[in-house]
Amino acid sequence: MDSTPSSKVEEESARNARRVNLKVLNLSLDTPESSRLDSSLKRHTALIKRMRQSIGSDNRDQIIKDIDSLSLEKYIDEIAAAALDGIARCKTEKDVWAAVEVICTLHRRFPTSFTPSFVDMLASAIAPPPKATISALPPDQREKEDAARVARQRPVLRVCSELALVGIIKDSPTKSGGEWIIKAIKELLSNDPTLSSLPLLSTFLKSYARPYLGLMPAQAKQIPSDSKPGTLSSITTSEAQGSFPPLLNEGEELVEQDIRDRFRRMCEGYFDKVSKKLVMEHKRLQEQDRRNHEAYIRSGEIFEDRQQAYEKMTKGYEKLLASCQTLSELLYLPMPALPTASQKSDSIQIGSHPGGILADDSEDISLASGKWEDEEERKFFEDIQDLKDFVPKSVLGIESEERTDKATDEEREKAEKEKAEVEAKKLEQELERLTANGEIRTNGNHHPGDGPDSPNDEEDGAVTPTPGSPKSSTPSLSPQLAPQGPSQLLTALLTRLPDATNRASIDQAAVDFAFLNSKAARKRFVKFLTTIPKNRADLLPHYSRLVATLSKYMPDIGSELVASLDEEFRYLQRKKNVVKELADIRIKNIVFLSSLTKFRIVPSHLILHMFKVCLDDLSGTNVENIALLLEGCGRFLLRSEDTRERFSTMLELMKRKQSMQHFDQRQILLLENAYYQCNPPERAPRVEKERTPIELFIRHLIFDVLAKRTIDKVLKLIRKLDWDDPLVQRSLHKVFTKPWKIKYSNISLLAMLTYDLQRYHPAFAISVVDQVLEDIRRGLEQNIYNTNQQRIATMKYLGELYIYRLVGSSMVFDALWSLVTFGHPDGQPLPRQPCPLDMPDDFFRIRLVCVMLDTVGMCFDRGSQKRKLDSFLVFFQYYVLCKEELTMDVDFMLSDSFEAIRPKLAMPKFIEEAAAAVDEMFNTVMQNAGLTTEGDSGDDSEDDGERPQQDDDDDEDTAGQESAVEDRAPSPEPVVVLSAQEYLGPSEEADAEFAKEFAKIITDSSAESRKIDKKTAWWDSAVLAPGSRKKRADDNEGDADGEGNATNGESVMNFTVITKRGNKQQMRYLPIPSESTLAVHTRSAQLQDKVEQQHLKRLVLNYEQSQEAEELKGSLLVTGDVTFQ
Repeated sequence: MDSTPSSKVEEESARNARRVNLKVLNLSLDTPESSRLDSSLKRHTALIKRMRQSIGSDNRDQIIKDIDSLSLEKYIDEIAAAALDGIARCKTEKDVWAAVEVICTLHRRFPTSFTPSFVDMLASAIAPPPKATISALPPDQREKEDAARVARQRPVLRVCSELALVGIIKDSPTKSGGEWIIKAIKELLSNDPTLSSLPLLSTFLKSYARPYLGLMPAQAKQIPSDSKPGTLSSITTSEAQGSFPPLLNEGEELVEQDIRDRFRRMCEGYFDKVSKKLVMEHKRLQEQDRRNHEAYIRSGEIFEDRQQAYEKMTKGYEKLLASCQTLSELLYLPMPALPTASQKSDSIQIGSHPGGILADDSEDISLASGKWEDEEERKFFEDIQDLKDFVPKSVLGIESEERTDKATDEEREKAEKEKAEVEAKKLEQELERLTANGEIRTNGNHHPGDGPDSPNDEEDGAVTPTPGSPKSSTPSLSPQLAPQGPSQLLTALLTRLPDATNRASIDQAAVDFAFLNSKAARKRFVKFLTTIPKNRADLLPHYSRLVATLSKYMPDIGSELVASLDEEFRYLQRKKNVVKELADIRIKNIVFLSSLTKFRIVPSHLILHMFKVCLDDLSGTNVENIALLLEGCGRFLLRSEDTRERFSTMLELMKRKQSMQHFDQRQILLLENAYYQCNPPERAPRVEKERTPIELFIRHLIFDVLAKRTIDKVLKLIRKLDWDDPLVQRSLHKVFTKPWKIKYSNISLLAMLTYDLQRYHPAFAISVVDQVLEDIRRGLEQNIYNTNQQRIATMKYLGELYIYRLVGSSMVFDALWSLVTFGHPDGQPLPRQPCPLDMPDDFFRIRLVCVMLDTVGMCFDRGSQKRKLDSFLVFFQYYVLCKEELTMDVDFMLSDSFEAIRPKLAMPKFIEEAAAAVDEMFNTVMQNAGLTTEGDSGDDSEDDGERPQQDDDDDEDTAGQESAVEDRAPSPEPVVVLSAQEYLGPSEEADAEFAKEFAKIITDSSAESRKIDKKTAWWDSAVLAPGSRKKRADDNEGDADGEGNATNGESVMNFTVITKRGNKQQMRYLPIPSESTLAVHTRSAQLQDKVEQQHLKRLVLNYEQSQEAEELKGSLLVTGDVTFQ
């Protein structure tokens, strides 16, 4: 049993001796003669390469030999980088020590050029990753990145720890590098909410718990289960020091005592954090297990996603449990108590009972209206530990008091018995003498109550004993008294108090001070509390808790501290004219008094008197004092039974003075905020709207579940609903027509769902589109500021509906034109002219247009849609210039939108240029419309509700970049929304005639192609080189212009003959007479193809012109025939 700890002690002693020797060696510098050093590039390159591979034990001897024999001055930076790379491959303790020796050798040669830069590189290597970089990664990638970072930083941290012990890394010339290591590890742990750096701390503690924390190897016995985290100094260290003698004297330690104490407290605090997270994860795992069990009972199976989530949670919990157990073993601290399943089930049964729910609600209500803001604050100020549970009663001076109470109880019982007997005898005597004497006579010589009353009187008049200094046997109970005296221990305790910023550390400090209790210690402690730095107001609530814990058994601490603060307050009242110099002292004084008041250390009459003093002279610094008092303890005083009436009267007086006196804006805000913080206005409880289960389920699907990876599952669940139920239809319609209630990034998914549902419920899709258009129109008519967010989401939704082919482009352009013309006289926005629905300083419509352009602008990049968008942009630029000067955010938004859809568009600078451009645009539109209407009857135009085939192709090409619409089947019944204006689309006969003609052209061209002779086709389909193909085309053109010249003057047609010799194609020209059958047949085929192409081109152009004319006529009817001068 004892062999293992003894061997650990011997190993640690050996390591310490080796570090001390190397530290002494590092104090001397190696300065070899430069003439004996080799400066060849080859050897230097080989050294750097070898160091990059590893500076472990395998390469140690050769590397040190090369360092001693090479010059190295020109390669310091490369050597430092190579050493850092080589450290990453040092896995064992032997390799780490070899790396330390190599670095120390370099340090002795180049202490100024190598060591500082290398230490900076080490600091960068073990620094935590940036939070922004980590948060941007997905969870799986984050776990991989954390695992790789831990593996990379583990050897670097071990080497840094050794270097700090051997004197390479130093906090100052006379101190070790312990502070440097504390800072590095603290940064790793504090910036790690997922506890991914926990393995680094475990690795550090396994090797360096003794030199950095002062922990001894513990005996092979179980840690007591009743001990608590954070009591390392009071339990484990005493046992360890009782089992093993100290390895070293304080002078031989490589790390200073205060740094070891701070390091130990930091590790204990981190262990508390890990323990709390472990308990939390344990409860979550049990809760998830219970839910899985209920789901299995309810449905007979556990779904795959639920099972995967449970397995992932179990894996994370087991990993955290293993890490917590490792820390517990390394720090010699007990594991936290994990609640069992029975305890958890009991709590669930209590919570599921209706009465339990009501009780919980009433408790929440009482807390909300009570003296504490939340449960955590109540625990901090009311749940104070009792020192007699941790400190022997003899130390606290309450043992003699208990003995007195026990003796008093025995005497009281004995006196009661005697009194009963005397009363019985007295009654008998009175009855005997009643008839003879006629009066009651008493025996006045003996009064039975005198004896027993005396101890009671002494008890009532006894003063609470003031505990004195501990007895001679007391130091054995406190492990910290063994190596040092009480004065030094008190100094150490006061030194570490500024770092005690949580309840556990403050409570432990109270226990430690109780062991050091004496009159001198209490005076020194009170003096320390009155000299807190001005900028450390965050410590005051914790110090107040410390005073409240000690005052129960040491009342002079609280009384002396309150007297000192009262005197300071009076001094500050006399110095009211000194504002800036004493501002921090005033804040500290009031905050300290407020915290002590909530612990009931400051008497209520004293704090009310201070409030009254400030209220009598409500000006200057007293305004800030009253505000701080109200914020600090106003709620407590107003809701406490003994101070409620008086404090409420003072608040009334303050409000009256505030209304009568003149204060600046800052002081008014201070008083108002402080008043409502201590006395918030009563509010009626929020009534939650009652919804049916099916409505809650639909809202859950759309608002919570809907995502890219779950859209198919959501679609299946929505399709399974009872669509014949009016309640279901109404609920779905509400959800699908309120896009502002979901995430902005999920609006496209809502449009995709609408597109998928129109295949099965086309009437539902039509109703959604109608409602969206109605919402846009209502927003233009009302223009209410608090609906702006809804209007932006609705406009985005309309654009997404266009992308998913639920509305046509005409609706999009109608919405855009409405945004820039609605509400203006005759649809004409005028420069700087006020309009009730669209004021010149209201830029919200510009935002809406930018949202629509950002959503669908990239779809209008060709054909007639491009020209329509260009016309709108010309008018939109004029509309923007009609407004006042744009704000910076709107200007940037507008520039970004134009940059995305028309990067080369020139923005007019003046309103005259924009008006001229609009005038020219309308003139062009009118001319094109007039020409088209003269040539065509207007019956060939197309329905505005349907997009032409070419536009469909264009839109599909662009929308395919944004979504997977191409992979989905088209809607069998596209949505058609008719405007209230004159119908200008083509008739059904025109559509049928066009389709017939187009099919005939395709059929004729394919039939003609089949009639071509295969031999001729072979000649035309021969593969030619690009240069030859061009040359042949030029020759054919020449033949077409003239007959071609031959040697005998006859007209010929040149044919290209291709032959192949080996792997090379050879080509020669063969002139054929124009009258030959081959030439005539070829020429006629070429002319026929050219005629067909021209005919098809003419049909397509005529159709496109007619469509543009009809659409432009429709837009002119909306905006009116406007001429801008």
